[in-house]
Amino acid sequence: MKHIGKTLIGVTLIAALAGGGIWYAKQRAAMNPEQRYKLATVEKGSVTQTVSANGTLNPLVLVNVGTQVSGTVRKLYVDFNDKVEAGQKLLELDQSLLQTIVRQSQANVLNQQAALDLARANEARMKALLAKEYVSRQDYDLALQGLRSAEAQLIQAKAAADKDKVNLSYSVITSPVSGVVVARLVDIGQTVAASFQTPVLIQIAQDLSKMAIDTSFAEADIGNIKQGLPVRFTVDALPNRNFQGEVQQIRLNPTNQQNVVTYNVRIRVDNPDLTLLPGMTAYVNIGVQKREDVLLVPNAALRFKAADGAGKKAESGQNSPSTATVGPGMGAGMGGMGSGDKKGKKRDGQSGTVYVLDGGEIRPVSVQLGITDNRNTEIVGGELKAGDRVVTGENTSASSKPSSVGMRMF
Repeated sequence: MKHIGKTLIGVTLIAALAGGGIWYAKQRAAMNPEQRYKLATVEKGSVTQTVSANGTLNPLVLVNVGTQVSGTVRKLYVDFNDKVEAGQKLLELDQSLLQTIVRQSQANVLNQQAALDLARANEARMKALLAKEYVSRQDYDLALQGLRSAEAQLIQAKAAADKDKVNLSYSVITSPVSGVVVARLVDIGQTVAASFQTPVLIQIAQDLSKMAIDTSFAEADIGNIKQGLPVRFTVDALPNRNFQGEVQQIRLNPTNQQNVVTYNVRIRVDNPDLTLLPGMTAYVNIGVQKREDVLLVPNAALRFKAADGAGKKAESGQNSPSTATVGPGMGAGMGGMGSGDKKGKKRDGQSGTVYVLDGGEIRPVSVQLGITDNRNTEIVGGELKAGDRVVTGENTSASSKPSSVGMRMF
């Protein structure tokens, strides 16, 4: 029995020593920065800062075809998606009432012509009698006035007749431009009334190969947007395809909704294959700034903060904060935030801290930040250099504390 007891004690001691060795090895591995942290190498490259917004695709020229006269739609010559040429018939209104008005005005012209002929004859007769002094000068003046009045009334009647003829011609609606019918808002038999506002009957896109995106940008971003800047956008119909455009115009009329000021930016788009359709939602990205061959650091490295006392001694000498929040608006236009310089700088006004692997330990390094593309950020100042390895996060397996191995003596 004593022999068996000694054997059990020996086995227990060996197991405890082995477990302690494993536990010690895991602790050492957990403390090794190479295994504990996610690391990234600082490299040089290009970065583009963008501003984003949603917009709607519209034809570059959209013509609303209306009518100046009232009536019932009698004939329709076009439908949705039909191609039309300038001057082509689109629809006709009922002409019965307008034709009657034209005939009335023509009859009034004939009546006024007869009145003018009578006034001329009367004026000639009174002029001859005045020469023989058979009538007074006043009688002749009255005849002359009647002649001039008849001439004026004839001119007025002819003008009214011409107006009625023009209104009759307006009952036939023609296309003012060449293009494609994108909307037909009336049907045969429908009555349209043109009073104080011209009703829209048909909408024609002049050229769908040239389109525009109307979008709105906040006042914080509008200062970086310039006319002619390249634009990249996508649409839901073709999510895997990128389209290109160009800033055409920044409209100066602001919109203020709930104290949020936005400006309309119009983007010109080429659509040679007619893939893009009017009304599609476009997700727009405008590259407002670009840097070539600059030092880049992942944004995750700027968000990382050591959970324990790693690097605290070195960090105590830094004036900048240990983390920096990197967002789409951060870049050359922001000054003074997070830096010791209260006046701030346009180029390197925002600072941050990254943790660099140095000699088996990590230490914080203060850097000055430039523009960002939401993945990488430009480094414009500080001790960071190409080839340095920065911490971007902590490995889950290494960060969790290994369970201790208990040792029990018998």
